Amino acid sequence: METQPIIDPLAIQSLRDLSPNDNDAFLREMIGIFLTDTPLQIAELEKSLKSSDRAVFMRAAHSIKGSSSNLGAGALRDATERAENDSSATPIPQLAPLVAEIEAEFARARAELERIIAAGPNGQ
Repeated sequence: METQPIIDPLAIQSLRDLSPNDNDAFLREMIGIFLTDTPLQIAELEKSLKSSDRAVFMRAAHSIKGSSSNLGAGALRDATERAENDSSATPIPQLAPLVAEIEAEFARARAELERIIAAGPNGQ
């Protein structure tokens, strides 16, 4: 069984192709936004676990799903999609294991994105 990469290189290349002459400035900006915003969205997931706020949970999961998809973080996208889908019928506090999975996948994605940026345009 083939495992998906932490970050899909085709997604990174697509972002690079959007601004080919900027020495990865656009890619760094997109990654920076993702690395700043995602922990805030994860905090919203955690808060909503305690308050059982379904709407907040769904919005946060949806936000992470979209941004992780844009950057090619497939496992993170898959976990947040499951969380978003499951939140419509499952009591929110019972989704704690999915939030833990989202946190773990974000940590893996963050490390890989930081490696990609450190490697520069020719390093991937």
